[in-house]
Amino acid sequence: MLRRRLAAAAALLLLAACSAPVEVPQAPAGEAPFVYVKNLDIITEWDPGRSYSNEIVAFQNIYETLTRWNPVTKKSEPRLATSWRTSSDGRSWTFNLRPDVTFHTGRPLDAAAVKASVERTISTKSGASYIWDAVSSIRVEDTLTVTFALKYPVPLDLVASAGYAAYIYDTQAASDLGKWFKQGKDAGSGPYTVASWQKGKETELTLRAYDKYWGGWNRPHYNSIQFRVVPDPDKAWQMLQRGEVSFVERLSPPLYAKAAAAPGVRTSERPSFQTAMLLFNTASGPMKDIRLRRAIQQAVDYRGVVRDLKGAVAPASGVIPEGLMGHVAGRVPRQNLERAAQWLAKAGYGPGGRPLRLRMTYGEGDSDWRLLATRLTRTLRPLNVTIEATPMPWNAQWAQGKKRGQDILAMYWWPDYADGYSYFGNVFHSANPPEMNLTYLADQSLDALLDTVPELTVTDRPAAQRAYEQATVRVLDQRAAASLPWVVTYQRAYLSGVHGYDDNPAYPDVVFVYELRPSG
Repeated sequence: MLRRRLAAAAALLLLAACSAPVEVPQAPAGEAPFVYVKNLDIITEWDPGRSYSNEIVAFQNIYETLTRWNPVTKKSEPRLATSWRTSSDGRSWTFNLRPDVTFHTGRPLDAAAVKASVERTISTKSGASYIWDAVSSIRVEDTLTVTFALKYPVPLDLVASAGYAAYIYDTQAASDLGKWFKQGKDAGSGPYTVASWQKGKETELTLRAYDKYWGGWNRPHYNSIQFRVVPDPDKAWQMLQRGEVSFVERLSPPLYAKAAAAPGVRTSERPSFQTAMLLFNTASGPMKDIRLRRAIQQAVDYRGVVRDLKGAVAPASGVIPEGLMGHVAGRVPRQNLERAAQWLAKAGYGPGGRPLRLRMTYGEGDSDWRLLATRLTRTLRPLNVTIEATPMPWNAQWAQGKKRGQDILAMYWWPDYADGYSYFGNVFHSANPPEMNLTYLADQSLDALLDTVPELTVTDRPAAQRAYEQATVRVLDQRAAASLPWVVTYQRAYLSGVHGYDDNPAYPDVVFVYELRPSG
């Protein structure tokens, strides 16, 4: 009987080996939705003038900007503007708009709408509205021509491609626009519009195609997009294998390796501008002591984490990643536990001293941060330091961070547009109340240095680079405000029936779904 069972099992294995692999169900063109999976909340802010977080993945399909950054040419390309020109001194920019564009509200997108949209965003004084700081006035030349006058020269074509605060929207959508947006309504011109929003649900947001989109719908396309929040990467991978979702923006290294070999699944890998940051509370709690901040900087096992993440990340050098103005080469950090113990001892902690307990928060469902937190906890335990690492949904983590409710906050940062300024100007520039300055630095010398950079980027790029190098020394060495363990390498997994996907590092984790072509 045992021999018969073994023979039957062997026959089944042979049959399985000789059979074609099971194909993952594919989405028929224009019928099934494109389903995007993320480990964190999708929407933190519905107002396109204030938006400054994860909703970029949805908003870039709902709203449009005057230009878009092209990662191949490293220049701006047309979007809502078909062409533009600047004066010889760089202080006047004129944009010619695309004709026959309408907002989802039905109103036309014209020069007056562009002027009203940008002026409203500037007036919010929140999020990334600073990108328009150089603008002194906006003039409507005619229905499809708008001119920006600047106080000082900046690359406005690049500014106009920003992932935040550059959206053009219908400011006449409602008399109380703030209330309108809070209801989960949109006023964009993009290829998709909001169909439903269920805050806190797994399927948080659903978009549907906007019938009157200026680009047309005469090619195979997705009629709708679903954004699903799945903190568990194993569950996300299983859903992809079953064909229940179309795209997973991040898997753990072991799961990504499985995806690369799986039938019916494609993978994509590309360097990014997305930097991992450990932000230290410089204003209150034990980390107010710079000696402890320096100890934690020295304790992080930078090489070990990069090695264990097996290609999913690359070492960080300085604050700004390679490929952007302000990158500083030759500053890859190294672990030094002897120095860490010395700094702890100077502050009265460590072996033989007082025990130290630090609260750390990181994004729920992020296996990379979990690995770092585990390694850091294990490393510091013999030094009489306890790390209380708590994974949290991003909305909750951010809210707690703005209340200075942790000692170490782990988060990712990417540029507002393809330039290095926002890494410093938003994360390390003084801000009260704090928005993204979650180290709570209040350094007037650093602020004064950073305030020179936007103009220098246009008028004297070598001087701008020197300013970034000085700012890097100030933040990482003199103030020890943060530790930067890696830069993300984008590793995506998606169904093989999805065609036309390409990563654009200036728009982190965004899938421009209109450009995809589904196949059965």
